[in-house]
Amino acid sequence: MKKIGITGQKGFIGQHLFNTLKLKTKDFQLIEFNKEYFNDVKNLDHFVSECDVIIHLASKNRYENHEILYQTNVDLTNKLINSLKRVKSKAHVIFSSSTQEENESPYGKSKVEARANLTKWAEETQGKFTGLIIPNVFGPFGHPYYNSVIATFSHQLANNEPCEVKVDSLVKLIYVGELVDQILEIIDCEIFKDYLEIGHTYEIKVSDLLRILQNYKENYFENGVISNLNNTFELNLFNTFRSYINVAKYFPKKYLKHTDNRGVFSELIRLNIGGQVSFSETMPGMTRGNHFHIRKIERFAVIKGKALIQLRKTGTTEKIELYLSGDEPAYVDMPIWYTHNMKNIGNEPLFTVFWINEFYKPEDSDTYFELV
Repeated sequence: MKKIGITGQKGFIGQHLFNTLKLKTKDFQLIEFNKEYFNDVKNLDHFVSECDVIIHLASKNRYENHEILYQTNVDLTNKLINSLKRVKSKAHVIFSSSTQEENESPYGKSKVEARANLTKWAEETQGKFTGLIIPNVFGPFGHPYYNSVIATFSHQLANNEPCEVKVDSLVKLIYVGELVDQILEIIDCEIFKDYLEIGHTYEIKVSDLLRILQNYKENYFENGVISNLNNTFELNLFNTFRSYINVAKYFPKKYLKHTDNRGVFSELIRLNIGGQVSFSETMPGMTRGNHFHIRKIERFAVIKGKALIQLRKTGTTEKIELYLSGDEPAYVDMPIWYTHNMKNIGNEPLFTVFWINEFYKPEDSDTYFELV
């Protein structure tokens, strides 16, 4: 079992990497990192000495004062190097650099120097080092106006703010989950290279990105329709967009009921993709769920009885509680990386219809158990 430490574990990529490693407890043990360690030699040395692998993600991406941004990134790396030397660490150090090394920006220059300093450390100490050159990364929970244009557009659309394309360039992208998979492969295979380019998986113009996201806003956000997701990129983009919707305010979404002398009729879901539809009967007081998904789109539609649906984003403590009743049929869509459950809080059986965008496969269920 390898002991893994991540500097910047609460950042965008770090959060996804940390949460994925938590699912692999048979292979990895996580060593907790706090950003304050960079100003505490004793704690930093203890952290470094505990690790078999250190993934160095901590850095500033944007800052008004370019000199501070540049110096901060170089200093963080130098502090890590000094600690590696003090404890005579044999850890495999994996450093996240960027394709922005090619430009003359302060951020790009800071990454060039930081990677060069780590390369020098490895040469002088026979250390194990891998320098990753990473393209633009997108995915759920990225910070708008900071991590990516996709994060910015998604935030703006989900909050009914104006969007505009400032530079209609061609962007090369990788989904954060795909990047995490590649980092895990590098750890497993013990790949040591001071320059290792991570290839992009998608290439698209900014205006085309905005057009697709606007489609998600119109179809899904405004009308509840699941868009046609033609490939893995569009699925990842859709799940990214959904992560910017305020779950507590947006759900539950009530169905339109058509009533006549025969009774009531309601549409459950409109979708341009396939998937699987199921139903359940849940007895009073019983709870289903307490798990999360990292790729699936899932809709819970309560059609009879009373339900409490609880959600909590993994790695956080805030719990969202939504009440649904068959008297006013409604649905909730489960965001990825949110553990969720459903409890029958009524005195009669609870009837729920479930839709999911893919067939259930026991060998690849994308279901991870965690109490809400």
